[in-house]
Amino acid sequence: MKSTKDVCTYKARCPGALLLEKGRPLVLRQALRQKHQEAQQACRPHNLPVLQAAQQRELEAVEHRIREEQRAMDQKIVLELDRKVADQQSTLEKAGVAGFYVTTNPQELTLQMNLLELIRKLQQRGCQVGKAAL
Repeated sequence: MKSTKDVCTYKARCPGALLLEKGRPLVLRQALRQKHQEAQQACRPHNLPVLQAAQQRELEAVEHRIREEQRAMDQKIVLELDRKVADQQSTLEKAGVAGFYVTTNPQELTLQMNLLELIRKLQQRGCQVGKAAL
């Protein structure tokens, strides 16, 4: 009869959720690999297939969680950028800059970006002219 002592000990010692609290995906993967190697070295040969299957499931779960956390972080970043754009549009609209108002329309956003680039170039030219006059 097969003993599952090795597998149970492995699961109790190394819950996957604890790894995710530590930080970056690369660190998580390396720690998980190291933990798996140590468990395999301590495992009895007849329990090795059971242990490897458990490790594969754990690795897949960690990879899935990393992907989900990365997707959530990406969405958070996009939302923050959208908020910054809306804040900038609102500030420029309140300052009376023509062509600026809060919008999410891609064509209007492109027009506003072009207007900002034009303003930046005119400002640079104005600074160069001012320096030449000194």
